[in-house]
Amino acid sequence: MIRDATIDDVPDLVELEIRCFDTDRISRRSFRRIMQHGNASLLVDVDDAGRIAGYSLVLFHRNTSLARLYSFAVEPELRRRGIATALLDRAETAARDRGAASMRLEVRMDNAAAIGFYERSGYRRFSTYPDYYEDHMDALRLEKPLAPHLAPDVAPVPYYPQSLEFTCGPACMMMAMKALDPAMTLDRTLEMRLWREATTIFMTSGHGGCGPFGMALSIWRRGFEVEVHVSEGVGLFVDGVRDDDKKDVIRLVHADFLDELRHTGVTLSYAPLTLAEIRDRFDHGRIPIILVSAYRLTG
Repeated sequence: MIRDATIDDVPDLVELEIRCFDTDRISRRSFRRIMQHGNASLLVDVDDAGRIAGYSLVLFHRNTSLARLYSFAVEPELRRRGIATALLDRAETAARDRGAASMRLEVRMDNAAAIGFYERSGYRRFSTYPDYYEDHMDALRLEKPLAPHLAPDVAPVPYYPQSLEFTCGPACMMMAMKALDPAMTLDRTLEMRLWREATTIFMTSGHGGCGPFGMALSIWRRGFEVEVHVSEGVGLFVDGVRDDDKKDVIRLVHADFLDELRHTGVTLSYAPLTLAEIRDRFDHGRIPIILVSAYRLTG
């Protein structure tokens, strides 16, 4: 049975640490602190005799969608019985329920069995930490996306690589429109034209970037139906600049985009879409363009 750990489990967890790890063990005090004050999910697998067969500890990062599998252990004599797979699955579910979009973890470079287990479970290598453990062993970093995947034939969207560092928005618009209208020609002229139309001018010391309202207008003008869902109603990126004059410019552009949208067929909502609503739109052939802050994702 897999359940949330309690304070009463701490002595058994400490003993399990001793049997599973030679270094970098979690202390009794740390287990108690995590349970009482940590932003974490600590699950235990308990056998029919009431013994803890394994545990998973996932840490969450405030203001990001990353979860971290901080520690994971299964009783040595009970391995290869599906306990690790069940625990990892529940840990991922707990992370997903907390809004995490991906799970990251570190594992010793010399632990081939653990690396193989994680890779079979869908984790992919992306980096290393030199001299990470107490005995100076390097750590291999792995990551797995937790969001459900679309089948690749649901929306065959062509790929268009942005040609400039500030044209990610136009590139996404071009790929989405091309998927819905195969006759559309994708080139740098269209890329720059879309950027000029949709820029919010929020990077007032350099090139402007594209926001949802300007992008919606550009796509709508080309004959496509558009919905916009935003998380807040105030001017976007105002807090990104300090100068009051620059803040006024951003607010002015924001207000002008909204005024234009009122005279179009664009649907504007300040409420998030549910999973059911997203699936319904996929079923009707719509293509999402998602604007996110990388800071919100990775801190």
